[in-house]
Amino acid sequence: MKMGQGVEWGLHSCVNMSWTPPGEAVSSARLAEFYKLPAAYLNKQLQALVRAGILSSVSGPRGGFSLARRPEKISVLDVVLAIEGNDDAFRCEGILGNAPGGNMDADYARTCLISQAMRHAEVTWRTELSRQSVAGIAQSIERRFPEARGNTVNQLTGARF
Repeated sequence: MKMGQGVEWGLHSCVNMSWTPPGEAVSSARLAEFYKLPAAYLNKQLQALVRAGILSSVSGPRGGFSLARRPEKISVLDVVLAIEGNDDAFRCEGILGNAPGGNMDADYARTCLISQAMRHAEVTWRTELSRQSVAGIAQSIERRFPEARGNTVNQLTGARF
Protein backbone atom coordinates (compact mmCIF):
# COMPACT_ATOMS: atom_id res chain seq x y z
CA MET A 1 0.00 0.00 0.00
CA LYS A 2 1.28 3.42 -0.88
CA MET A 3 0.26 6.45 1.16
CA GLY A 4 0.70 10.06 0.20
CA GLN A 5 3.27 12.27 1.83
CA GLY A 6 0.47 14.09 3.65
CA VAL A 7 0.28 11.20 6.11
CA GLU A 8 3.92 11.70 7.11
CA TRP A 9 3.40 15.46 7.35
CA GLY A 10 0.24 15.04 9.43
CA LEU A 11 1.84 12.60 11.84
CA HIS A 12 4.91 14.77 12.38
CA SER A 13 2.69 17.81 12.89
CA CYS A 14 0.57 15.97 15.46
CA VAL A 15 3.67 14.81 17.36
CA ASN A 16 4.98 18.40 17.35
CA MET A 17 1.66 19.72 18.64
CA SER A 18 1.64 17.10 21.40
CA TRP A 19 4.74 18.86 22.76
CA THR A 20 3.48 22.44 22.62
CA PRO A 21 2.17 24.07 25.79
CA PRO A 22 -1.59 23.74 26.38
CA GLY A 23 -3.54 26.46 24.59
CA GLU A 24 -0.63 27.24 22.27
CA ALA A 25 -1.55 27.08 18.58
CA VAL A 26 1.07 26.41 15.92
CA SER A 27 0.66 28.13 12.57
CA SER A 28 0.81 26.06 9.41
CA ALA A 29 3.34 28.58 8.07
CA ARG A 30 5.70 27.82 10.99
CA LEU A 31 5.28 24.08 10.53
CA ALA A 32 5.89 24.41 6.80
CA GLU A 33 9.01 26.50 7.43
CA PHE A 34 10.23 24.03 10.08
CA TYR A 35 10.05 21.11 7.62
CA LYS A 36 10.69 23.10 4.41
CA LEU A 37 7.28 22.06 3.02
CA PRO A 38 4.88 23.90 0.73
CA ALA A 39 2.63 25.82 3.14
CA ALA A 40 -0.56 25.57 1.08
CA TYR A 41 -0.33 21.80 0.75
CA LEU A 42 0.54 21.30 4.42
CA ASN A 43 -2.42 23.49 5.37
CA LYS A 44 -4.67 21.25 3.26
CA GLN A 45 -3.51 18.22 5.26
CA LEU A 46 -4.00 20.04 8.56
CA GLN A 47 -7.53 21.04 7.53
CA ALA A 48 -8.30 17.36 6.84
CA LEU A 49 -7.19 16.63 10.41
CA VAL A 50 -9.49 19.39 11.67
CA ARG A 51 -12.44 17.88 9.78
CA ALA A 52 -11.65 14.52 11.39
CA GLY A 53 -11.64 16.04 14.90
CA ILE A 54 -7.92 15.41 15.41
CA LEU A 55 -6.88 19.08 15.34
CA SER A 56 -8.57 22.32 16.32
CA SER A 57 -8.12 25.45 14.28
CA VAL A 58 -7.79 28.90 15.85
CA SER A 59 -8.01 32.00 13.69
CA GLY A 60 -6.41 35.35 14.34
CA PRO A 61 -2.90 36.72 14.70
CA ARG A 62 -1.91 34.08 17.27
CA GLY A 63 -3.93 31.42 15.50
CA GLY A 64 -2.95 28.10 14.10
CA PHE A 65 -3.58 24.50 14.98
CA SER A 66 -3.53 22.44 18.14
CA LEU A 67 -4.56 18.92 19.08
CA ALA A 68 -8.30 18.55 19.60
CA ARG A 69 -7.82 15.37 21.64
CA ARG A 70 -5.20 14.10 24.02
CA PRO A 71 -2.28 12.59 22.05
CA GLU A 72 -2.83 9.16 23.58
CA LYS A 73 -6.36 9.24 22.09
CA ILE A 74 -5.09 9.88 18.54
CA SER A 75 -3.97 6.75 16.74
CA VAL A 76 -1.77 6.59 13.68
CA LEU A 77 -4.76 5.03 11.92
CA ASP A 78 -6.88 8.10 12.78
CA VAL A 79 -4.37 10.31 10.98
CA VAL A 80 -4.04 7.95 8.01
CA LEU A 81 -7.81 7.75 7.53
CA ALA A 82 -8.26 11.50 7.94
CA ILE A 83 -5.78 12.20 5.16
CA GLU A 84 -6.14 9.18 2.87
CA GLY A 85 -9.81 8.36 3.38
CA ASN A 86 -11.45 5.19 4.59
CA ASP A 87 -11.59 3.24 1.32
CA ASP A 88 -10.27 -0.30 1.36
CA ALA A 89 -6.77 -0.65 -0.05
CA PHE A 90 -7.86 -3.67 -2.11
CA ARG A 91 -11.16 -3.87 -3.92
CA CYS A 92 -12.22 -7.23 -5.26
CA GLU A 93 -13.70 -6.65 -8.72
CA GLY A 94 -15.01 -10.21 -8.92
CA ILE A 95 -13.07 -11.07 -12.06
CA LEU A 96 -13.54 -14.75 -11.24
CA GLY A 97 -17.10 -14.30 -12.48
CA ASN A 98 -15.68 -13.80 -15.98
CA ALA A 99 -13.36 -16.83 -15.83
CA PRO A 100 -14.39 -20.22 -17.26
CA GLY A 101 -16.81 -21.76 -14.80
CA GLY A 102 -17.35 -18.41 -13.11
CA ASN A 103 -20.68 -17.32 -11.70
CA MET A 104 -21.64 -13.69 -12.25
CA ASP A 105 -24.00 -13.89 -9.24
CA ALA A 106 -21.32 -15.05 -6.78
CA ASP A 107 -19.97 -12.72 -4.12
CA TYR A 108 -16.27 -13.19 -4.85
CA ALA A 109 -15.28 -10.47 -2.39
CA ARG A 110 -16.33 -12.95 0.30
CA THR A 111 -15.41 -16.28 -1.30
CA CYS A 112 -12.27 -15.58 -3.34
CA LEU A 113 -9.15 -16.68 -1.49
CA ILE A 114 -7.15 -13.78 -2.93
CA SER A 115 -9.76 -11.32 -1.73
CA GLN A 116 -9.76 -12.97 1.71
CA ALA A 117 -5.95 -12.82 1.93
CA MET A 118 -5.89 -9.15 0.99
CA ARG A 119 -8.68 -8.30 3.44
CA HIS A 120 -6.90 -10.16 6.23
CA ALA A 121 -3.70 -8.23 5.52
CA GLU A 122 -5.56 -4.92 5.56
CA VAL A 123 -7.34 -5.70 8.83
CA THR A 124 -3.98 -6.63 10.37
CA TRP A 125 -2.40 -3.42 9.07
CA ARG A 126 -5.27 -1.25 10.36
CA THR A 127 -5.22 -3.01 13.73
CA GLU A 128 -1.51 -2.36 14.15
CA LEU A 129 -1.85 1.32 13.18
CA SER A 130 -4.75 1.70 15.61
CA ARG A 131 -2.51 0.46 18.44
CA GLN A 132 0.09 3.17 17.83
CA SER A 133 -0.70 6.59 19.27
CA VAL A 134 0.72 10.04 18.69
CA ALA A 135 1.71 10.05 22.38
CA GLY A 136 3.56 6.75 22.02
CA ILE A 137 5.51 8.03 19.02
CA ALA A 138 6.31 11.28 20.84
CA GLN A 139 7.58 9.34 23.87
CA SER A 140 9.75 7.10 21.68
CA ILE A 141 11.26 10.14 19.97
CA GLU A 142 11.99 11.75 23.35
CA ARG A 143 13.73 8.60 24.60
CA ARG A 144 15.85 8.29 21.48
CA PHE A 145 16.46 12.00 20.89
CA PRO A 146 16.14 13.80 24.27
CA GLU A 147 16.69 17.25 22.75
CA ALA A 148 13.98 16.88 20.08
CA ARG A 149 11.05 18.08 22.17
CA GLY A 150 12.71 21.24 23.46
CA ASN A 151 14.21 22.14 20.10
CA THR A 152 10.90 21.62 18.33
CA VAL A 153 8.86 23.65 20.83
CA ASN A 154 11.41 26.46 20.70
CA GLN A 155 11.35 26.55 16.90
CA LEU A 156 7.57 26.35 16.55
CA THR A 157 6.43 28.61 19.39
CA GLY A 158 9.45 30.58 20.49
CA ALA A 159 8.84 29.27 24.01
CA ARG A 160 11.66 27.74 25.98
CA PHE A 161 11.07 24.16 27.06
